[in-house]
Amino acid sequence: MQGFSMEEFDILKFTTVGSVDDGKSTLIGRLLYDSKGIFEDQLAAVAKTSNKKGFESDEGIDFALLTDGLAAEREQGITIDVAYRYFNTPKRKFIIADTPGHEQYTRNMVTGASTAHLTIILIDARKGILDQSRRHALISTLLGIPNFVIAVNKMDLVDYSEEVFNNIVADFKELMSKLELGAANFSFVPISALKGDNVVNKGANTPWYNGPTILEILEGVDVQSSLTEKKFRMPVQYVIRTDNAETQDYRGFAGQISSGTVKVGDELISLPSGMKSKVKAITSYGGDQEQAIAKQSVSLVLEDEIDTSRGDMLSKLDEAAELVKEFDANICWMSEDKFEPRKKYLLKHTSNKIKAMGTDINYRLDINNYEKQDATELGLNDIANVKFKLLKPIAADSYQENRNTGGFILIDELTNNTVAAGMIS
Repeated sequence: MQGFSMEEFDILKFTTVGSVDDGKSTLIGRLLYDSKGIFEDQLAAVAKTSNKKGFESDEGIDFALLTDGLAAEREQGITIDVAYRYFNTPKRKFIIADTPGHEQYTRNMVTGASTAHLTIILIDARKGILDQSRRHALISTLLGIPNFVIAVNKMDLVDYSEEVFNNIVADFKELMSKLELGAANFSFVPISALKGDNVVNKGANTPWYNGPTILEILEGVDVQSSLTEKKFRMPVQYVIRTDNAETQDYRGFAGQISSGTVKVGDELISLPSGMKSKVKAITSYGGDQEQAIAKQSVSLVLEDEIDTSRGDMLSKLDEAAELVKEFDANICWMSEDKFEPRKKYLLKHTSNKIKAMGTDINYRLDINNYEKQDATELGLNDIANVKFKLLKPIAADSYQENRNTGGFILIDELTNNTVAAGMIS
């Protein structure tokens, strides 16, 4: 297909979550180290620091130092912010979000996982499933992450016991039944992030495990097809107009395709106006092309002059997005200021900003035991289901159907701070 290469879209975004000291940073450090994803000078600096600390491992390296970049994190021995890391193998590129394990940093976990294709939930083999494990499983579910890796870590501390591993797998499968995870894909892997077993390389200490390593799973996840198979959605970011002899009054609607595919000749509808037209041409940085797919940034030229501007949504006529002015949504409250019904906010949805108000809190979710509670206000890190009313309708899907067109953020009009992340029910 002219204009782009599939390789540029083959980037896997994944997040690591788990309880405090389950080894998230060590796992990422091991991934970087064994996949040759760090520079020699970085490795030398970490090795020097590890030596000063008297750290003992097979390589003499404290792998957590490769990810815990904040001074405060190193002083406390915990991760308190979302640390993004980038690496690649011959098969694909990766973006890692190393998220904090503490309950008070739930909002950071939501931020790191909101765009992830996969989540790795670490469980300490000695402790089994803890409250924080259940919390992160629930949040990952609410965020619609389609792929889960349950990494049972520190197997070296339980003598690589197959029985311990199988018991944790059984417990987590029972948890999955309560969460109603639907079509999510699950893999269970026994690992030792410190020793390297089943992270990048197969572990000789687990001859009873015949499954893939963590890296093999990461390299095998299909990122693109799940998006291209969805209904076509393209939020309009810019209307490009030129008026000269060479371009012959060019007028294109530019944006990134959120999902689906589009080709020349397709009949589209623009929402909220409801006006229809056919695709006359598709242009991009690489030139004209006959079709375009999810995640590609293009400009669509239509056969007719239609009323479409920034914030509008282009869909195929036979699979148009729904126009909604009122809806229920799960939100994670990220502000120290309380959320109170009837207060007005700005709602940012795709390329659109519109005034909105939460009219009622349907329930607040206890993220430890999954119980629904009555609430009149929300505090920092609370997760709840809220009824919203907008000043004008938007074209949207449910979050479970399409994360790109079903997600939004709330912005405080006075401070311009982001106060919540939302997922349309």
